[in-house]
Amino acid sequence: MKNAPLPVVLAHGWNSHPGAWNRLIARLDEAHIPWVRFDHTGMAGRPLSDIAAELGRFITKWREDSAYDGAIDLISHSVGTCIARYYLEVCDGTAHKEKVRQLIGLGPPNNGSALAELFVHPEHGPAIIDRLTGIFVPAGFDPGSDRMVQDVRPRSPFMEQLRAAGTRPDITYRIIVTANPVGAGEFFPLFAGKTWMLAGDNEFRQTLAGDGIVAHAESVLPGVSLDVISAPFTAEENLPPPDQYCHIHLTKNPRINDRILAYLTGSAP
Repeated sequence: MKNAPLPVVLAHGWNSHPGAWNRLIARLDEAHIPWVRFDHTGMAGRPLSDIAAELGRFITKWREDSAYDGAIDLISHSVGTCIARYYLEVCDGTAHKEKVRQLIGLGPPNNGSALAELFVHPEHGPAIIDRLTGIFVPAGFDPGSDRMVQDVRPRSPFMEQLRAAGTRPDITYRIIVTANPVGAGEFFPLFAGKTWMLAGDNEFRQTLAGDGIVAHAESVLPGVSLDVISAPFTAEENLPPPDQYCHIHLTKNPRINDRILAYLTGSAP
């Protein structure tokens, strides 16, 4: 039996904005699925815990304004998933007052970000930041003063709190990620189609199992399977080109939005 569509709350990622969801919103409107966007652009540089608390206030006010008290689906991109999880698992983790059917995360750094760690690396950091400036990081970016970046480092107190809290049994978690199995350079040219990751020996390595910014190992959660959507092996008609599978474009990729709609409507296998 298909699930009845529920209202959707959308949470964007770091250095992004609510407009990132415009293509998905068009699909939601076509399917008559109500939606609302959480905008945290005005909190840039604030601790992720503060933004998570603001997400909770945002949802509470939206519920009051709409007089809706039922379950919701929450869709988040990148660090937006960490924000959503902190609100649901830490802030509301024991009370379970917030009714969420499923949390759908796109390219989430659930275990912290190797790239955030690289940003502050004395040897590699400046070159990485210079390469990503204007594409993924803003001009004049200072990782040491950006609390969001500090919080998403793998061993940060914020990430430790998330790990200690664990996932909620009353929520279905969906993790959608992309990969570049053939190593197409155009997938994410700035890193030659690969993604940096922090290996078990605390060494930085590159992998094709990632979206250019977040590696699969950073997205995994206990008991939750990754939904991997790979870039095409060759240019294929009716499929987005390889660069549309990188982290920056996840919210715009029609194949990913197809998968989201399948989860929202219960038509996914």
